[in-house]
Amino acid sequence: MASRTEDFDSRFAGLDQWSDADFLMALWEGQMRAVASVGPILGDLATAANGIARRLGGGGRLVYVGAGTSGTVAWQDAMELGGTFGWPESHTIVMLAGGVQSAPNEFNGAEDDTSLAEREISQNNISENDAVIAIAASGATPYTVRALELARDRGAFTVGICNNPDGKILGVAETGIFLDSAPEVVAGSTRMGAGTAQKAALNILSTLVMNKLGRLFDNLMVGMRAENIKLRGRAVRIVSHIASCDAELASDALEKSDFDIRVAVLVTTGHSPDRAKEILALSNGNLRAALEYRN
Repeated sequence: MASRTEDFDSRFAGLDQWSDADFLMALWEGQMRAVASVGPILGDLATAANGIARRLGGGGRLVYVGAGTSGTVAWQDAMELGGTFGWPESHTIVMLAGGVQSAPNEFNGAEDDTSLAEREISQNNISENDAVIAIAASGATPYTVRALELARDRGAFTVGICNNPDGKILGVAETGIFLDSAPEVVAGSTRMGAGTAQKAALNILSTLVMNKLGRLFDNLMVGMRAENIKLRGRAVRIVSHIASCDAELASDALEKSDFDIRVAVLVTTGHSPDRAKEILALSNGNLRAALEYRN
């Protein structure tokens, strides 16, 4: 039996002959349905975020697993954590079937390779310290399902996200999350609705996880890496806002702190950069807790 993401929706019969306006309206409405599908599962995302944060807070790694469009959506979310939140790449693993650089025919075929999943779980030494997020539109991708099974067998905290209510990963994962985004306007094209729903869900999930790990202060990215002119300017504004100081003092503190925003904020309060780092370490990297530190 085909998964729901493969269903043909009779509402779109004759789509290839529709006017441009009607064609685009159908696609836009499909995208809106996809984003709306995230609303009902916010509670599940909170459950997943708490489980993930517990493992990462103890020194564990965040592991993304996927194939095809789902894999590239996962890869994008993983790649953004370092720049946005300062999450270390050494604690992020992406298991993308076939790899980002593989040829299209190899990339698509790799999703059926369960032995590849077994090798990569073993090579990455996935353990009870880690948290694994597996994404598959159908919920039945062999590579993804097998990786998730082995990760859970090894004690990792596991999250499975799919767009099919009968997806196998929903039962394999400790926390299964169903995104009700299907069927697609273009039947089976999960790069459309399913991909949009997955990206929205992952953005929300990883942002909540990073907040739980102290990477935000108010709604500001205090873990952000200031790696270009735009971001250095943003860093100055963030430090100025939190420390209630002028841009010159904020810039000076950032220079002394190698543009680490959290350290710089503490430097503006009179701490040396080394002492600021010590206080942050004692506060598990949480700036709000560090600002309240009294010893």
